[in-house]
Amino acid sequence: MAIHQHNHKLWLFILIFLSLCVTPLKADSEVVRIGVLSHRGDQATLRMWGPTADFLSYHIPSYDFIIKPLKFDEVNPAVEGGNIDFVLVNPGIYVNLEVKYRVSRIATLYNRRNDVPYKIFGGVIFTRQDHPEINTLKDLRGYTMMAVDATSLGGFQMAMREMVENGIDPYSDLKALRFGGIHDRVVMAVRNGEVDTGTVRTDILERMARAGTINLDEFRIVNPQTVKEFPFALSTRLYPEWPFSKVAHTADSLAQDVAIALMNMPHDHAAALAGNYAGWTIPLDYQPVHDLFMTLKLPPYQNLGKFTLSDAISRYWYWFLGGLMMLLFMVVMTLWVMRLNQAIKKAKDRLEMQHELILDSVADGIYGVDLHGRSTFFNRAAERITGWKAVDVIGRNQHEILHHTHADGSPHKADECPVYQTFRENQARYVSDDIFWRKDGNSFPVEYSSTPIWDDSGKTVGSVVVFRDTTRRKRAEEEARQHQIELARAGRLSTLGEMASGIAHELNQPLTAISTNAQASIRILESDSSNVDVCVDVMERIASQADRAGEIIRQLRRLVRKEPLERTEGDVNDLVNAVAVLIWPDIRRESVRLELDLEESLPSIPLQPIQIEQVILNLARNAIESLSEKRSGERQLYIGTQNKGYKSIAVIVRDNGPGVNPELANTLFDPFVTGKPQGMGLGLSISYGIIEAHGGKLSLNPACQEGAEFNFYLPFAEAS
Repeated sequence: MAIHQHNHKLWLFILIFLSLCVTPLKADSEVVRIGVLSHRGDQATLRMWGPTADFLSYHIPSYDFIIKPLKFDEVNPAVEGGNIDFVLVNPGIYVNLEVKYRVSRIATLYNRRNDVPYKIFGGVIFTRQDHPEINTLKDLRGYTMMAVDATSLGGFQMAMREMVENGIDPYSDLKALRFGGIHDRVVMAVRNGEVDTGTVRTDILERMARAGTINLDEFRIVNPQTVKEFPFALSTRLYPEWPFSKVAHTADSLAQDVAIALMNMPHDHAAALAGNYAGWTIPLDYQPVHDLFMTLKLPPYQNLGKFTLSDAISRYWYWFLGGLMMLLFMVVMTLWVMRLNQAIKKAKDRLEMQHELILDSVADGIYGVDLHGRSTFFNRAAERITGWKAVDVIGRNQHEILHHTHADGSPHKADECPVYQTFRENQARYVSDDIFWRKDGNSFPVEYSSTPIWDDSGKTVGSVVVFRDTTRRKRAEEEARQHQIELARAGRLSTLGEMASGIAHELNQPLTAISTNAQASIRILESDSSNVDVCVDVMERIASQADRAGEIIRQLRRLVRKEPLERTEGDVNDLVNAVAVLIWPDIRRESVRLELDLEESLPSIPLQPIQIEQVILNLARNAIESLSEKRSGERQLYIGTQNKGYKSIAVIVRDNGPGVNPELANTLFDPFVTGKPQGMGLGLSISYGIIEAHGGKLSLNPACQEGAEFNFYLPFAEAS
């Protein structure tokens, strides 16, 4: 023990010597003040912590650290006034400084007890050994007590928590509660009989005993606690040791340098020995101290659970005044907003009414669909067309009501419905030919468009469908188609009327031959019944002429009769040959040389044979009539067919007559336009419509140098 004390004094001497040697060299250094709680007196505080300040001055040469002892009531003013840069106080005071002044800990003390480091401590409650009436905490009621200070964590607050939890209020249940200011005075007051009990932080009694000031046998511990590896007298819970903290105005870089220096201090350094501690560790968690203060409702938790309206008004009256003004402002604003909302609602109602009026004024049916296929609105035109009422449709699946079945009776799958595909693919669609179903179970043809609907953020929320009943239009189209058929038939009849004399002459020839040959056969048989071979030859001539007349009659019947417009696969060359039979009388009458240039192996194409025959016949007869006006030279009529590859088949009708009047070239295919004195102007117009209906085109070749050339093209398949 003597050697240890000798070494201790030697270290102190060396440290003081070094500080005297270094101090003059730091005359211009910035002073850093460390406020230390002086719980054992200013002299003891300077003696214990002065070497620590010198240690920091040595390791951080740019600064000169000094110790400033602070009594309990001097700590807060020193921090608030900026009179110190760092502070070393008990954890209870630190917690208050942390909340009030943003003080932050940078290290926690390792306390030295018998050369063993401890980073936790507690409080001890004690009485004289010769005071047998006090053995438990509840026995304290009615007796006097001295503590260090009301803000001393180990010297009062720890003990107070244990007393309160055992039903003892130190301020009301004790006979008297006094504060001694320093730990040593509390211990001496109990020993001298000035008070019945006292409380100090742990290890104070042991220190004073080692210093020879007191004898531990003179005291008895109240509410003794035993904690493994904690050898000191204890009456309370354990809490973290004192923190070394920086105040708010201290630079973080300086605080970092101080923390590093403290962490690197050896546990047996002279400064540590002087302060009777064993170095420093990283800052501990001080939540247990917060819990203690919350339990006791001590600052900064003094108002926890007891804050009343009057307390709030008295303390925060300016906030209440501001809140009242804000409340009045909010009331005014609320009334104003309510008025605006009413105006907006009226405007919304007007817009909705206008929207409904617009929807209801449209002749087309309009309805909306959400992402689940449910109808969201249904205008009056939709009600009128479908027979469904809006109240019956809105909210129900529109596909199951209006669009469930195809025209052929097969079910229409919902995932194939264009209305659903519109909002799924976010792409508008137009369907020109489809059917919807009325409430009475009947279908009707429609055309409709389906367009996506977006919300304010651009997200698709459904689609809107605009549809139209096309029953009247389809009926009109059918009537127009039938009218076109009738016009074509009328054209054919008109053509036949014009051809009647020639056809009659053509039929007269085979009929005359039949009659003559029949009479000759009779005479042969009457004169010589055995001459059978001669009769057979005559009969064959009669059959040939009858076939010729029959072919002419068949072609006339095919041209005149009404045939359906269904198309079949046909050979264009066969149609040209059939027309050649019909125009043969005119060819002979007008002395026209007919040239047929038909390309072999033409593919069969879909067509309406009678209509195509009519077009070829019209073009050929127009050419013959034009050639009849030619006064000199050979009259030539050319009819040819050509395979235009994978695209189409061409039919060319060309003559070497006087040609087409240039004034009529641009309007030649319009109805009632003709260059003939007796013509109706329907032949080319009807022919143009027939070829166009077949997906082809009829035109006049402007490059023809002599006469006129008409050609038309028939595609291998209908244009899609």
